[in-house]
Amino acid sequence: MSSREPAKRAVGTNPMWRWILYAVMSVLSVFFIFPLLYMVTSSLIPDDQVLAKSQSLEAFLPTPFIGLENFIDAIDRADFLRVFGNSLLISGLIVILGLVVNSLFGYALARLRFPGRRFLIGLVIALIIIPFEALAVPLLFMGAEVGWLDTYQIQVLPFIASPLFIFLFYTFFLGIPRSLEEAAMIDGAGPVKVFTNVAMPLAKPAYATVAILGFLFSWGQFLWPSIVTRGVEVRPLPVGIGVFATTPPISWGDIMAYTVLMTLPLLAIFLVFQRQFVQGVASSGVKG
Repeated sequence: MSSREPAKRAVGTNPMWRWILYAVMSVLSVFFIFPLLYMVTSSLIPDDQVLAKSQSLEAFLPTPFIGLENFIDAIDRADFLRVFGNSLLISGLIVILGLVVNSLFGYALARLRFPGRRFLIGLVIALIIIPFEALAVPLLFMGAEVGWLDTYQIQVLPFIASPLFIFLFYTFFLGIPRSLEEAAMIDGAGPVKVFTNVAMPLAKPAYATVAILGFLFSWGQFLWPSIVTRGVEVRPLPVGIGVFATTPPISWGDIMAYTVLMTLPLLAIFLVFQRQFVQGVASSGVKG
């Protein structure tokens, strides 16, 4: 046993170090919570008080409290129900179709042996570092050529296949023992059954991780919808907030209420699937 192991064990079991770690994590969590708290309190006070209180700690106190008036105004002004439904449809399609495409691609790279496999793996890794902004203009011209501007499909199709998610599935499937799949094949299972009955159930953490990350990305997407949509008919939530800047008066309370409504689904989904998310990220990182 090396001399480092007792030292690590002593630090891990020492109550003082544990409390110091908790204190540091608590301070960091407060910094992350501040913007959310300011957003919520600002959505419950009059418009003229939002900026007036922004330079003091009073910004985190909902006084004078006006209830849900800002939320009602935000819903009416931004046609919230329509853009919320658009975002739900677009994000849902991206997540569901992305899980199918990316998991099948990742499983094929992890299990199949074919010419060019190593090149494909390297290409997937290389594509991860290319930002979407570098592809936005060519994709815009392609969408205009086929007449897809101002449609749902132009907001969904470019984001179904993701190099990052393919790589996450690839690394996770590599960690699944082949013996389990070979046993299923001996029992007469075909490739489809092996994937659906053996690989998919074991990869639930990876599916949860990709679903959460895909939903977070698609729900907050602003650049692409802003350049491919013109009307509110297919416009998602992040672009819908622009109505508060283009339609006077600029009501900061309404804007904060709108952002609260836009954030709530993200918080709900993460809280429900946080255990699977942490497990999937840890497993993919260790096996990769």
